[in-house]
Amino acid sequence: MLKTVHATYGGEVPRPKGIEIIRHAKTKTGSFLETARLLRLEGPDDWSSHIEDYLYGNRSGEDTE
Repeated sequence: MLKTVHATYGGEVPRPKGIEIIRHAKTKTGSFLETARLLRLEGPDDWSSHIEDYLYGNRSGEDTE
């Protein structure tokens, strides 16, 4: 719920005119995997099995399988 206060400022203090309450419509939220699929991300096929190499580089200098 969001509240909006309408007020006027006469140089000293704000004087409230009214409060508007906005209720958000309930929306269906999808799962993380549904959201991730919608992003249409691209990357190498082996990124999940070699994530540390992609994040930090191959520290040992060897190719790992």
